[in-house]
Amino acid sequence: MQHLDHEVSRIIEMAWEDRTPFEAINQQFGLNEKNVIALMREQLTSSSFKLWRKRVSGRQSKHIKLRHPDILRGYCKTQYNHR
Repeated sequence: MQHLDHEVSRIIEMAWEDRTPFEAINQQFGLNEKNVIALMREQLTSSSFKLWRKRVSGRQSKHIKLRHPDILRGYCKTQYNHR
């Protein structure tokens, strides 16, 4: 599946966000976790990809099923506040 440049940028941004689960990326862009990993490997430098994989591996907030049930949002409340 081909994505436009701005969509690829948004997918990468969502993948880096701690509280955005892979399921949200799948719902919005049709990419499952395996596809997101492939896209990140393709789009990032090798060192950035390794940093990202280390960051998201085992992170509960990246998977809805592993999240605490009290977490209902996909991002920090202050994440998108304009200053």
